[in-house]
Amino acid sequence: MDFNNLTLIDGVFVKELKNRFLCEVIIDGKSMECYVPSSCHLSNFIDISNCPVLLIKNPEKSRTAYSLFAFKLQEKYVLLNTSIANKIIFEKLSSRMFAFLGKRKNVFKEYKYQGYKSDIFIEDTNSFIEIKSLLTLDKIGIFPTVYSERTINQLKSFCEFLRNGIKVNFFIVSLNPYVKKIQINKNTDFYLLFKDCISLGMKLYGFKIDFNNSLSIKRIPCII
Repeated sequence: MDFNNLTLIDGVFVKELKNRFLCEVIIDGKSMECYVPSSCHLSNFIDISNCPVLLIKNPEKSRTAYSLFAFKLQEKYVLLNTSIANKIIFEKLSSRMFAFLGKRKNVFKEYKYQGYKSDIFIEDTNSFIEIKSLLTLDKIGIFPTVYSERTINQLKSFCEFLRNGIKVNFFIVSLNPYVKKIQINKNTDFYLLFKDCISLGMKLYGFKIDFNNSLSIKRIPCII
């Protein structure tokens, strides 16, 4: 999907439904069920009740006619589709802003290695990129905000990869353009494993996505 050439529909968010992938939105004065492109309930991170939202039309034969895309915060929009971070990074990986990763001629999405499916694998440098989206209303984004067994298992795998000479780059991407920096949450089991990975050579990078007719990505500080 080309996120820079979408027809966007205005609506007002009402509430999430019991199914975490569904919500109620008012569109042209009518209440409609819409798809929520997030693996977790949005209420775990933000409260957007009565907020203006942008939606995109779903393909025919979909359960719902529309999917949530973004909600308005002050003068900008915060994205709600968590898969956008992966797509925009993959699309821009060959650009100069990612020169710090080294050679990037042979790049693969969802590359499987020893039971781990990476977001991106760079064959030239034998390195993985793991991308995590961050949804927050705070200017200092804290990651993680919820416990994830999957992420804990990924960190355990990263420790083994790093010991075997495989490089790992951990990207945290804020979907809120107002975030100034990202801070790793120290009060978690995640933090201890994360520090082990850093000590073994894993690299940490922070980014934020801005949406203003088109999508752009900018690097921001990310600290442990």
